[in-house]
Amino acid sequence: MNSRTHQLQAFERLLNIMDDLREKCPWDKKQTMQSLRHLTIEETYELGDAILDNDLSEVKRELGDLLLHIVFYSKIGSETGDFDMADVCNEICEKLIHRHPHIYSDVVVKDEEEVKQNWEKLKLKEGKKSVLEGVPKSLPALVKASRIQDKVKGVGFDWEEPHQVWDKVQEELQELQVEVDAKNQDKIEAEFGDVLFSMINYARFLNVNPEDALERTNKKFIKRFQYLESKAGELGKPLMDMTLAEMDVFWNEAKKL
Repeated sequence: MNSRTHQLQAFERLLNIMDDLREKCPWDKKQTMQSLRHLTIEETYELGDAILDNDLSEVKRELGDLLLHIVFYSKIGSETGDFDMADVCNEICEKLIHRHPHIYSDVVVKDEEEVKQNWEKLKLKEGKKSVLEGVPKSLPALVKASRIQDKVKGVGFDWEEPHQVWDKVQEELQELQVEVDAKNQDKIEAEFGDVLFSMINYARFLNVNPEDALERTNKKFIKRFQYLESKAGELGKPLMDMTLAEMDVFWNEAKKL
């Protein structure tokens, strides 16, 4: 691993390259925070894919792409006189020191859970009116539900035992079935949302990240379905012309692989 000196030199090199690009490259010169936003989101998801695949070489590359965006935003901020890279670094340093009094002060904590609770209490003392203010509005719904539940847990609003959460899941499933039987579409959607929310809640008690779990299932399904497509191609038979029984043969082969 590189020494701290080499790490700082590499970071300074990136800052210098960013200065050059912003001054000399036609594309980089015209970018704004607004034009970069969707690209940053894309890079974040690419990093997430690499982490799920446990592809550490790709993680390294995607971290570099994301770091470039952080440096890019900071460079734009320096040009408008609002902030620069030092301000960004110092602000997060001060926040970390303030929110870790068990490290940088004389506060004593017994475990990770107490650290999380203190974190949320400190955020409220900083002026936030709700513990949910830190949940971005634009998060995908599944991720947002998970973050909401984490946040309220930090102030003690949570179930005590896993079986209580599972009972809630069963209750929500029954309520959904009632509306399905009644063919009430609006209420079906509402109850289906309640089922998903309660399942996400249960995932926390199983120490499962629901976003990661669903994405791994997505990847698994894609891999198996593409195997099915390739086998159908070898037979020269379009999938739409195959029966479900025929497709199941290849699907089960894919599961064994």
